[in-house]
Amino acid sequence: MSLLHPGITAFQAIARLGTVHAAAQEIGLSQTGVTQRIRGLERDLGVTLFVRSRRGMRLTTEGEALVRWCQRVGDLEGELISFMGREAPAGAVRVTLTGPSSLMRRRVIPAVAGVLARHRGVVATYLLDDQGGGLAHLKQGTAQLAALPRTEVVNEVDAKLLAPVRLRLLGPAAWAGRDLAEIVRAERIIDFNAQDAATLDFLREHGLPTEGLRQRHFVNSPDALAELVAAGRGFSVLEEEFAAPFLAAGRLFDLAPRQVLQQEFALAWYPRHEMPGYFRDIIDAVG
Repeated sequence: MSLLHPGITAFQAIARLGTVHAAAQEIGLSQTGVTQRIRGLERDLGVTLFVRSRRGMRLTTEGEALVRWCQRVGDLEGELISFMGREAPAGAVRVTLTGPSSLMRRRVIPAVAGVLARHRGVVATYLLDDQGGGLAHLKQGTAQLAALPRTEVVNEVDAKLLAPVRLRLLGPAAWAGRDLAEIVRAERIIDFNAQDAATLDFLREHGLPTEGLRQRHFVNSPDALAELVAAGRGFSVLEEEFAAPFLAAGRLFDLAPRQVLQQEFALAWYPRHEMPGYFRDIIDAVG
């Protein structure tokens, strides 16, 4: 059962998969057939939905808006199926949530699991993203809910403030007893990427030097980052709950035990005129 026009079905497949080739394989058409459906849809709507790039098909602003409209139609389809007392074989409704991996693992996924137990016709996709792409996922329609730093919440989305994330400054256990200022001057910071300023923010907030520091290491995984710190390759900030097992095992050492950096996060989504019950329950559950 589908409430969507065939042209919209082709559009959704490209938006989700990124290429005409992959979309054609999924919906069982030739690439020419998919392209013709998209051109017909663009002609009917009077807008351009995609532009080609080296990475595939990229949504235009109008394409992003159409993705969100399709999501609302999908919600209506799921509500209708539930009302009729049926459940689609592959799940009536899919909701995609994204956010930093440590936050997703400890807060979002456990909370949503409880909600899904009450909404059997809903299935979830979890996108663990430590590259700061949450807002882009919302705009492109590849996620319906995103855990974002509060500073990234824009006027066009609705949001709910979450409990702050507490970050601790950590080094390997072998550094116990060393002077913190000396560590900061002599050792390297390890961060997720060049845009990750959390460790520098910690140093600034607590009056530690941030000028003239050595080049940073980068690794885009909290698990790998913790392992590099434990191995003595540098120091970093890690989310308090994530770091707890490493501290308990004596593999990491808290370099500033009386100091933390609090980061404010929010759960964000695009406004919906009629919010489905499962969607509201997910928002209420994530804290």
